[in-house]
Order: sequence, then C-alpha cells, then structure tokens
Amino acid sequence: MSSVTLSRDSAALAVHPTVAAPFTVADVGTETVGLRCLLIIPAFNERRSVGKLVQRLRRLEPSCDVLVIDDGSTDDTVRQVPPEVCVVSLPFNLGIGGAMQTGYRYAALHGYDIAIQVDGDGQHRPSEVHKLVHELLRSKADLVVGSRFLKPTSFRQSLTRMTGIRVLSTWIWMLCGLRITDCTSGFRAANKKVIRAFAHWYPEDYPEPEVILLLHRSGFKVVETAARMRRRMYGKTSISLVRGLWYVAKVGVCLVLDTIRQPWPNDKINPPGGLA
Repeated sequence: MSSVTLSRDSAALAVHPTVAAPFTVADVGTETVGLRCLLIIPAFNERRSVGKLVQRLRRLEPSCDVLVIDDGSTDDTVRQVPPEVCVVSLPFNLGIGGAMQTGYRYAALHGYDIAIQVDGDGQHRPSEVHKLVHELLRSKADLVVGSRFLKPTSFRQSLTRMTGIRVLSTWIWMLCGLRITDCTSGFRAANKKVIRAFAHWYPEDYPEPEVILLLHRSGFKVVETAARMRRRMYGKTSISLVRGLWYVAKVGVCLVLDTIRQPWPNDKINPPGGLA
C-alpha cells in the first residue's frame, strides 16, 4: 500500500494517489460527473473493522479514492488495509481532530472536490455515502451531516448520550440559530470550500459540534440528511460516562468561545460570507 509518516507540524503530504475517475454513483446523478471524491477514514486501533470497511467502500463507491489516516495505532490496523489503498500513518495519536485535519490537508493539496468522513469503527454504512453526496449537490450546501435522528430508525443511543447530544444541539441553536438534530455525528460530506477551511484550521479533541457553529457563523451552508448507522462493529467507545459528562461541559464552553473566534480569515480561505 502507499504509505507516509507525518510529524505533527508536517506541511506537505508526499503521497500522490492515482487520479480519481469521475464520481458516477448511479443514485446521485449526472451532476457529479467530473468531480473528484475522497473518502477519509480516521482509524485508531481498528484492526478488526477497518479492512472490511475499506473493501465495502471500494466495492460500493469505486469512483472514489480512499484514504486511511492511521492515528498512531498500537495494533496492526495498517496491515488490515488493502495494499492498493493509500494510508497516512501519524507517528503518535493526535485524536480525531488531528487525524481529520490531516485528511483534509491531503484532500486540499490533491485537488479533491468532495471529502467524506467515514469512521473506521464501522458505524457509518458505506451504502449511505451516496445520500450525503446527493444532498450536498442538491441543496448546494457546503457541509452535509448524516443524522441518526431525522427519521425513525432502529439505531438507539443510551439516555446519557442522547441527553448530551440534545444539550449541545440546543446550545448551537441558541448561539447561532441553526437547528441540528445530530451535532456529534462524524458522518459528513464537505465541498471544496470547506475542505480548504478545515485544512487551514480544525478543532482538536471532539470537533464535530464546534465546526457546525463556526461554519454557520462564517457564512457556510450546513444541512443535515437522514442516514442509517449501526453500532460500532468491534471494540468500545473511547467516551465513558464520566468522560461524556466532561465532554458536554467542555464542548459547551468551547461553543460559547466560538462565538468570538475567527478561525478562517478571509485572506486565507475566502469564506462565502462574513462572520455574523
């Protein structure tokens, strides 16, 4: 497989994938012809799920390139990735923020039009990818978030997690006026403008709620679409009950601070609108 090791401050990604074929998913339509799509898979110790996930993505979305970000795994996650798939190996664990910014920098440097985050734990269904791309193009949005809660599904969260999601979604609505049902979902598709923005700056730790508020305030269009998900295939979540409560409190404070933050200056990425 193609592979490269990066330092935290690395500014250039040396691996160059084969030029992607036009995105031609049948369910999306001809409006995607000529667009290049990158599926970004952040993975930390996901040896039991990442190989199957990559294989399904390549089978269902053959016109997309796949990039696995190995976030300093201590097991043999990298060896489970098919040899023809590109892997970026980080020298140590940076967390989801650092891993995804690496992916967005790769996408920006290689000229991709659409980047889709698909978590390496198997929760995000490869068969749902086309829905995010369709909504991104149909609504002319800048970021589409796959929501577990827009439509009734068999997916169930614990009471603690649902409470946390609702609290954070309410804070986002109160702070910027945007209604989001699943602000912690990592299943999302970004267009070229957002790829450039995230390549320039991306929150650390658990960035999903923060970037929704920040993008909305900066004039980007953020929408949701219903997406079916499953419980993680193997392993266990990194967020325990105590850590979950701390996470909600920490993100709540960050959301308040984000109302005065300007992470994407106009002279850097030229966002579609000024800060509200």
